[in-house]
Amino acid sequence: MVDVPFIRPAGNANLARALSRLISLIVLALILFGAHLAGAQVRIKDIADVEGIRGNQLVGYGLVVGLAGTGDKLDSAVFTRQSLIGMLERLGVNTRDQEAKLQTKNVAAVMVTADLPAFARPGSRIDISVSALGDASNLTGGTLLVTPLLAADGEVYAVGQGALVTGAIAARGAATSVTKGVPTSARIANGATVEREVGFKLASRSAVRLGLRNPDLTTARRMADAINGALGAGTATATDPRSVMLALGGRDVIDALARIEVLRVEPDSPAVVVIDEASGTIVMGANVRVSTVAIAQGNLTIRVTETAEISQPGPLSGGSTVVIPKTNIQIDDSNDKKLGILRSNVTLRDLVASLNALGVGPRDMISILQSIKAAGALQAELQVQ
Repeated sequence: MVDVPFIRPAGNANLARALSRLISLIVLALILFGAHLAGAQVRIKDIADVEGIRGNQLVGYGLVVGLAGTGDKLDSAVFTRQSLIGMLERLGVNTRDQEAKLQTKNVAAVMVTADLPAFARPGSRIDISVSALGDASNLTGGTLLVTPLLAADGEVYAVGQGALVTGAIAARGAATSVTKGVPTSARIANGATVEREVGFKLASRSAVRLGLRNPDLTTARRMADAINGALGAGTATATDPRSVMLALGGRDVIDALARIEVLRVEPDSPAVVVIDEASGTIVMGANVRVSTVAIAQGNLTIRVTETAEISQPGPLSGGSTVVIPKTNIQIDDSNDKKLGILRSNVTLRDLVASLNALGVGPRDMISILQSIKAAGALQAELQVQ
């Protein structure tokens, strides 16, 4: 018996290659489509917080020593003098009899602030900020002495101490001075030790509320749908534009929140135009739309230039030299500006391109947007700061 090798028809080989190529294209399209969806969605942990889990502000008053003659003037900073005397008395040094002779310039009174993060345990370290309270000119090179940091309830939650870092440069000469940064404000990395924790039992809670950082009904509903799809129907309910209530029903709270915070949703946002007139900054949301409107923009500029000319009298005329003012007035009414039309329902890209085509700068664009809003053609909320 002779084995005859099997030979595939050429047509089948071409068909197999075509199918393989088609499958590769389909897989590539699915990957790109999934990447597009992932790019449009964000994690719940990036747009919402668990209500009750927050930091607390701490504040304290202390003294900075070791300054190179740039501290408070004790004659004018009375609180610095009294604090220095009180500190020395607690250390066993009596200076009240010689109070008038205290003329040091190496001490400064400061306010110390810090944020106590949630779940900070005793012994952990936090950063602190130090700011001059008196007339000290530079805190560079100083050391903060032991300073208790209090919360709003008056209790001490941390104690700060350490060398200051300002990140500023200050130099002074006989005729001029140079300052870069703010030398009267400094930071101490890990400069405070937590002494007391804020009591909050997350694991024992049967119901948890998520709070959106940017309140929106659509986003809250999408969050609830995503959570219900992952943990089961009825787990999440959107109660208002800011809150989503979680009924965990005996589940492990930590495990449930860990699963929820990595879920992805597509946040929605209202159409808003934010204008900062002080700096001329304009920020527009992606959903801003403009109805059909005609725009003509022009500025009237009047420039007045004064030039002094000297008139000399003729020889032996007995006259005197006089100064004759010469005034030059120029008027620019921007008559080269033309009327432009913005079509209805234009997008943000079209709006910016149209205003740029009219040669409109940021300052003029602010007044144009305010006028468009007044005409009822700007379908967005206008916020002027």
